[in-house]
Amino acid sequence: MRLGWDEIARRAKAFSEEWQGAHYEKGETQSFYNDFFEIFGIKRRTVAVYEQRVKLLDNKQGFIDLFWPRTLLIEQKSAGLKLGRAQGQALDYLHGVHPTEQPRWILTCDFQRWDLLDLETGKELKFALADLYKHVTAFDFMLGRRVSFERQEAVTIKAAELMGKIHDALEENGYVGHDLERFLVRLLFCMFADDTGIFQPKDIFLQLVENDTFEDGSNVGRVINELFEVLDTPEDRRQSSLSGELSQFPYVNGRLFRENLRTPIFDARMREHLLDACRHDWSAVSPAIFGSLFQSVMDAKERRAKGAHYTSEENILKVIGPLFLDDLREELEGLKARKTAKDKLLLEFQARLSRMRFLDPACGCGNFLVIAYREVRRLELECLQELYGDQRIDAELMTRVTVDQFYGIEYEEFPAMIAEVAMWMADHIANNEINEAFRLNYARIPLTGGATIRHGDALEVDWNEVLPAGQCSYVMGNPPFIGQSYQSKVQREQMSRVIDADSGRAGSLDYVSAWFLTAGAYIQNNHRIRIAFVATNSITQGEQVAQLWPLLFDRYGLEIAFAHRTFSWGSEARGKAQVHVVIIGLTHRDFEPSEKRLFSYPDIKRDPVESRHGALTAYLFDAMRANQHLVVRDTRKPISAPKAMRMGSKIVDGGHLIFEPGEREDFLQAEPEARQHMVPLVGSYEYINGTIRWILSLDSVPPSKLRSMSHVVERLKKVTEFRKSSKKAATRKLGDFPTRFEVATIPGDSFLVFPEVSSERRDYVPIGWLEPPTIPSNLVQTFVDATLYDFAILTSRAHMAWLSHIGGRLKSDYRYSIGLVYNTFPWPESSDVQREKIEQLAQAVLDARATHPTSSLADLYDPDTMPANLRKAHKALDAAVDSLYRRAPFNSDRDRVEHLFGLYEKLVNPLSGAAKANQRTRRRVARKVRK
Repeated sequence: MRLGWDEIARRAKAFSEEWQGAHYEKGETQSFYNDFFEIFGIKRRTVAVYEQRVKLLDNKQGFIDLFWPRTLLIEQKSAGLKLGRAQGQALDYLHGVHPTEQPRWILTCDFQRWDLLDLETGKELKFALADLYKHVTAFDFMLGRRVSFERQEAVTIKAAELMGKIHDALEENGYVGHDLERFLVRLLFCMFADDTGIFQPKDIFLQLVENDTFEDGSNVGRVINELFEVLDTPEDRRQSSLSGELSQFPYVNGRLFRENLRTPIFDARMREHLLDACRHDWSAVSPAIFGSLFQSVMDAKERRAKGAHYTSEENILKVIGPLFLDDLREELEGLKARKTAKDKLLLEFQARLSRMRFLDPACGCGNFLVIAYREVRRLELECLQELYGDQRIDAELMTRVTVDQFYGIEYEEFPAMIAEVAMWMADHIANNEINEAFRLNYARIPLTGGATIRHGDALEVDWNEVLPAGQCSYVMGNPPFIGQSYQSKVQREQMSRVIDADSGRAGSLDYVSAWFLTAGAYIQNNHRIRIAFVATNSITQGEQVAQLWPLLFDRYGLEIAFAHRTFSWGSEARGKAQVHVVIIGLTHRDFEPSEKRLFSYPDIKRDPVESRHGALTAYLFDAMRANQHLVVRDTRKPISAPKAMRMGSKIVDGGHLIFEPGEREDFLQAEPEARQHMVPLVGSYEYINGTIRWILSLDSVPPSKLRSMSHVVERLKKVTEFRKSSKKAATRKLGDFPTRFEVATIPGDSFLVFPEVSSERRDYVPIGWLEPPTIPSNLVQTFVDATLYDFAILTSRAHMAWLSHIGGRLKSDYRYSIGLVYNTFPWPESSDVQREKIEQLAQAVLDARATHPTSSLADLYDPDTMPANLRKAHKALDAAVDSLYRRAPFNSDRDRVEHLFGLYEKLVNPLSGAAKANQRTRRRVARKVRK
């Protein structure tokens, strides 16, 4: 029988009246606590023992008056004795309690005075026996309902580790596949139910394993499978001869326990693993993060990473907050402040919550769905509290938000199972919050309905079959990223189909793009749906922008409603995985908000700063309404620069013509005639770090000279073999000319080099001149006949801002592309006087470098070690270049690139309305509203 708090309080008052004269410890303690447990409908003997023997630190024996493993320790005294001393005695007993059975609460009592200590929080509650009924909810842990969020991470990780041991042992014994996955999911539910009040009394599953299974483990699988059958059978249909232990368990739901599983075979060691897991405090486990950790138990390598792939709650809230939660919270606060028609509007608000439908088409273990459900239930709870105050309500009738409103698609079967169970766990926790608020004892048992989790490939499944678009409110999640070069053949085919079935090409888009495009197609049947996905930041910079965003903007009529600019997305687990991501919120333009929210990260690992804008570009910065759809496209010729830039030499030799310094000396000892043909080879790494490699430059060497160098000829043969084995026809053809490079850039005069790849930590990509004979590799871009003015513009903050926002990335490092960055960059106009000043400031930068002759460019441009004189010289140059673009100084790189973006539009579309409108007239809301 489930007792409500009103009935429990009534029983507590009767208990206090019956025992108001008790005072003698030895004679009355056991009867006293047997009756105390009955207040909560718990048979004391089923959960706790008297006079538990423990060994103290001085090796003496002690006896705990009453001990409930993992829950409660009671030290009882006769009336009038000091409870402080009794508490000290109880704390001493803890040293003799096994770590897996450490209690969270200590109660010291002399019948009339009570002192309840929470060891986890340090909070202490003192009251008199007569007031027990007033404080009875402090003992909600006896019903298994208290959830600690302060230590969820550690407790949840430990839970996954314990489950991992069970998994490994069963797998080693040949219990594998679907049966193993389903068996573990059921164990998860049973242990959570045992500690959170779904099963009553608390710990009956633990007691079943402890008391009804043999120590050698031989009957564990049979007993647990028998329990699964019981949990699948309504009470009125169970066999009359069912054992008393099993008959205590409630009917749960056939959907979870319906399928018959093979009986797993346990041994003594495996039984102990199971008992360790059962003794764990599952009431503190977070269903939001446990799922991904639990999934990791299926792969030992993943498990060693300690949940590197689960998503932190903080990051999930960054998605669902601006997607729907912030607006709903603001609306609820407004309703609570109303003076008229408040109740009616609150009921309408609750009804609307119950009509919302949520879809995560890459749901994994359901963490986005769990957090979204929890937050919507909390909004409903707040609504109910405003409506009914302290009145007792019928929770089953009054609560309307259910897990049935949540839908997911997951590629793998096991995480799909976990997601379904995690939602039931979240539902029970939400019900417990209702219980605490209204002093109820409500539980949704048997489980009815549940989240709809489709096991399937989200790019093959019709989302309308899972949740018709006409019923959907929000689409959200964290789809798989997978760069183009890492996609499987099937994934590339999917990308081609999603992007353009006719072209059969997917470009260089990351896999996550397919979810954006599929969502865009999905909402064509319901323009009110709002979308928010986590994505790699590569879809908002570089060449992917021009491939993806015109489809979203033009084909599907989408607009960016909110966005988080690049930040570090990590988990809260041990072995944290860090990746740079963005969050994009989209709406159909028929329902786009007037103000767009933008969250920027001055430090990608810290909190964002929010600003509001009239429109946002695909690059996630402010835009005029007229140019918000503009994207920067790779072009073969400069649209503004005075000269062309050229990539360095592309060797394609398999490394046979290239030498490290030590290799060079060894080779020249064997082939001294090759020395005059060995020249420095410089790429990004060599240039920045001041190192050098060498290459044989042989294209102009006469054949007779080549034949006289046998070791060189041997190298050329290997180059030919390497090229002939290529899959590319052009490379195989080049095999006939082993002395040639695929792209030969061999400057005869000094030339400026721009590293193709440079760390994002640097404020400036180090650029400068090299002298022949030097061969630049294809990892640097080259600029022949460059002037100091050219150097000044390319090393300026303006150009760095364009690179960081428009250019692509290699992992998180800047990637400098001629076609996308250099050729599209809007150069400023300048007078002769201005050019002369700029060149002087550019020379000051070079002079500042020269004052540190022993330092490499890596040393000079590391933000932590950059010399003050060099930084000062760059700052002066930046200000001068900025002044060429406009008189007012720029506030940030984003400010610079927004201005440059307007100039770019003038260059590529001189007749556009945006080009005619001076940037000074742009309508922009750029106020900071909070960090």
